[in-house]
Amino acid sequence: MNFLQIYLTLGLLILGLMTVLWLVSLALKNSSIVDIFWGTGFVITAWAAFLITPGGVAARKVLICGIVTVWGLRLSLHLLIRNWSKPEDFRYQKWRKEAGPSWWWKSFFKVFFLQGVIMWIVAAPLLAAQIGVRPRQLTWLDFLAILLWLVGFFFEAVGDWQLARFKANPVNKGKVLDTGVWRYTRHPNYFGDAMQWWAYYLIALAAGGWWTIFSPILMTGLLLRVSGVTLLEKSLKETKPGYKEYAERTSEFIPWFPRKKK
Repeated sequence: MNFLQIYLTLGLLILGLMTVLWLVSLALKNSSIVDIFWGTGFVITAWAAFLITPGGVAARKVLICGIVTVWGLRLSLHLLIRNWSKPEDFRYQKWRKEAGPSWWWKSFFKVFFLQGVIMWIVAAPLLAAQIGVRPRQLTWLDFLAILLWLVGFFFEAVGDWQLARFKANPVNKGKVLDTGVWRYTRHPNYFGDAMQWWAYYLIALAAGGWWTIFSPILMTGLLLRVSGVTLLEKSLKETKPGYKEYAERTSEFIPWFPRKKK
């Protein structure tokens, strides 16, 4: 099979997974489970591509599937622990209230189908990295990708861990976390996630998939302007005491040293 055939097959797989997940959400009356599945969905997609892609470079296929697995399962486990026994996310609660009795079917298109389409589009480098047959060995781009991925994974995983510990301490209620990686960027988890997608693209680039650059651009745009930074910044600046001062001295996205007070 060529790239398009395999890519369409992966699209059907994702559609099937999202449909099953939607049915589970109806039983649980909780659409938030789609967020928990996000990372795992890419893990399944990457390994499915591994199994059905003919040829390719074994080392590069194992590399891309390995780091996607570590990233995806960690993210899903983190969200599972964070959301366990908690009510449905406020975003979905709002949509559920607005839709009324019709939410059961609208949720499929507004939440599960939409996220499935995004997942399919963004997953293109995961396939491109595995279908390319040249060069037959790892190149400097692959090793640069590993370095970039490690930086991204560090900021995302450590950022999530530090925030979870901070929130678990009752003494910190109402306070702003401004230590650790949060001292250098207001959104280390989003920055780290974006860097890892650029790393996946570099591996695809090494295999000739230069044109899949739309994937990291889309993911970075989503993290910055749609579901991530912009949405959270607006809420925090309006509701979190001390956040404006924190924002004035701390980089929004790319880690940098705190600005000194004038």
